[in-house]
Amino acid sequence: MASSSGTSSGSPLIQNSGSEEDLQALMDQRKRKRMISNRESARRSRMRKQKHLDDLTAQVSQLRKENHQIITSINITTQRYLNVEADNSILRVQISELSKRLESLNDIIGFLNSNNGVFGDSSTFNEPAPDSFLNPWSMPYLNQPVMASAEIFHY
Repeated sequence: MASSSGTSSGSPLIQNSGSEEDLQALMDQRKRKRMISNRESARRSRMRKQKHLDDLTAQVSQLRKENHQIITSINITTQRYLNVEADNSILRVQISELSKRLESLNDIIGFLNSNNGVFGDSSTFNEPAPDSFLNPWSMPYLNQPVMASAEIFHY
C-alpha cells in the first residue's frame, strides 16, 4: 500500500508539474504575444514619428521658400521706393528751378509793363504795330503774367 500511496501521491505531483508546465507555456506564449505586440506598437510609433519629422521637414522647406520670396519682394519694393525717391528729389529741384524762372519772368514782365522810363516813353510798347507778328511787344499775351503752381508737376 505504501507503494500505491507513493504512486498515488506522485501522480498529483506529475499532474501539478504538468499544470505548471502548461501554465509556464501559457505565460511564455502571452509574454511572446506581448513582446510581438510591443514591437509592432514601437514600429508604428517610429513610423508616426518619422512621418511627423518628414512633414516638419517639408514645412521648413516650404517656409524657407516663402521667406526667400518675401525677401526678394521686399528688396524689389525697396529698390522701387529708392528710385521713386530719387525721381521725386529731381522733380523737387526742377520745381524749385522752374518756380524761380517763373518768378524772374513775371518780374521781367512787370518791369516791361511799368512806366519807369528805362526804355523811354512807355507808349512805344502800346502802339499798334502794322504787323503784330513782326512786333512781339504788341502781342496780347505779353501783358498777362505767367501763372503756374507746384501742383501741376505732381502726378
